[in-house]
Amino acid sequence: MMNLSFLKRRFSASLGKGPLDTLYDEAHLEKPVRRGLNWIMGGNMFGTLHGIICAGGTAAMVGLAGELGAGDMEFGLLVALPQIAALMQLPFSMLVNKTQKRKIWLLTIGLFSRFLWMFFGFLPLLGGMEANTMKLYTLITLLGVVSICGSVINVCWFPWFSDLCPIRIRGRWLSFRDSILAVGSLLFGLLVAYMLDALPIDSKYIVIFLIGGALGVMDMVCFGFAPEVKPAASKKIQMGKTMVEALKNKPFRQLTIMWTAWCFTANLSGAYLTPYAMNTMGLNFMQITLFGTVAASVATIIIVPRWGRALDQYGARNVMLLGCIGASLTPLFYLISTPGNVLPTLLHNLVGALFWCGSNLAANNMQLSTSPDDSRPTYIAIYSCVTALAGSALGTMVGGWLLEWWNASGWFVGFFDRYKVLILLSVALRFGFTMLLVPRMEKSKSDEGNLRDVLHMLLPAKRVRY
Repeated sequence: MMNLSFLKRRFSASLGKGPLDTLYDEAHLEKPVRRGLNWIMGGNMFGTLHGIICAGGTAAMVGLAGELGAGDMEFGLLVALPQIAALMQLPFSMLVNKTQKRKIWLLTIGLFSRFLWMFFGFLPLLGGMEANTMKLYTLITLLGVVSICGSVINVCWFPWFSDLCPIRIRGRWLSFRDSILAVGSLLFGLLVAYMLDALPIDSKYIVIFLIGGALGVMDMVCFGFAPEVKPAASKKIQMGKTMVEALKNKPFRQLTIMWTAWCFTANLSGAYLTPYAMNTMGLNFMQITLFGTVAASVATIIIVPRWGRALDQYGARNVMLLGCIGASLTPLFYLISTPGNVLPTLLHNLVGALFWCGSNLAANNMQLSTSPDDSRPTYIAIYSCVTALAGSALGTMVGGWLLEWWNASGWFVGFFDRYKVLILLSVALRFGFTMLLVPRMEKSKSDEGNLRDVLHMLLPAKRVRY
């Protein structure tokens, strides 16, 4: 008689074998590491849902800032503040390197940062519902505090993940994660948009930011269940010496320069697309979400697994080049924008996400592969500070300054308005920097094939008829 317990084990194993199990088996990961990576993925999910509400340029933040009387420069400052606060990643990285206790810092400083988001929705109630400067600058100050405290999160979780996940499966793990996050973003984005349109003005921001803060707290709690794997070699990090080493590290230096230029040109106009769509094009929260977040999520779900396989097979540089070429051109759809027309927002997010999820995937992978194991938190902090300050923050502030200047000067009115001029300038610079900098980046051992090979992997496989 056949052993029934044996059949039961085989049947259970076949049912439980999923994409992640296959990756973990390929890398021969032990059960604690597998559980840890799954908890990290859960934390990333809660963190992504948190970010749909709680960030400088979200629809919820744009709506809240608009209620408090924000103009172009204030919108720009709200987007730039979290990038400026990235400077705190340098001292936090030294602290993490010295103590090697990432879990403690995430569950204290990181948790405090996420908890503070619950108070944002109460700001309109300060002294009545009327918009005033005091409320607006209280919002900016509170955003600065949560951004400073939140800087510890990046220098903790990313090196933590790198120590757990082997490089040979990292691209596919990240692409699978991004697919799951895209599904969650799609569904949750619709819910948030509905609440923003349907809830009464005096309570909707309270409800929404309470939910956003709670999701951020759950993100941090998930990391409490993940095992902490310390680097095999631990050494005392001297910031000055490490910065010199980073400057001499050619692949890391090239990546930092390229991504800084990319972030500057992207944020030059990107930070103002949502206010433009809401205030000038006249789209509501649901339209912004359907033709923005949802469209981008659908595109990501479709394409990101193929980007992950291309990354593991042909290397990050090829993926970066193709992704950046496509993503740099898609804001051009906004040049045909007219009041009430949703097509530019839809095309920008649907087509753009097909490419920018690839470039983001490549950038994340290259951060890890170009930084040494024993000083990775410091390298990531240096990278984040430079790209955030000289890239995202500076680009956002320059974009806001240009919009204010052109508005005061009375330039670019009518169909070809100041926003479209800024978008055209941004596209030209992004494409130019992509073609100038990415091909010059040093090849790694995994950079095989060419753009045609990557493109063939992204395209649907042709069916052979017999």
